[in-house]
Amino acid sequence: MGFWYFLILFAGITLVVVGILNKDVSCSVKIVSLSLVIGVLFIVVSLIMLLPGSSEIVSQLLQPN
Repeated sequence: MGFWYFLILFAGITLVVVGILNKDVSCSVKIVSLSLVIGVLFIVVSLIMLLPGSSEIVSQLLQPN
């Protein structure tokens, strides 16, 4: 499972870098800002999932009561 979290982390870093490098794009500002937001979200989710005990937190969140 850790492999997929690292893959999400690298995808997020790539999206953030692409979003930061494309500052002078005039017609696709939405794409740049969306890639920044999704990249940051990917990074945060992957870092949270790499923490010890995250599987218990996710199982509690997904458990229907």
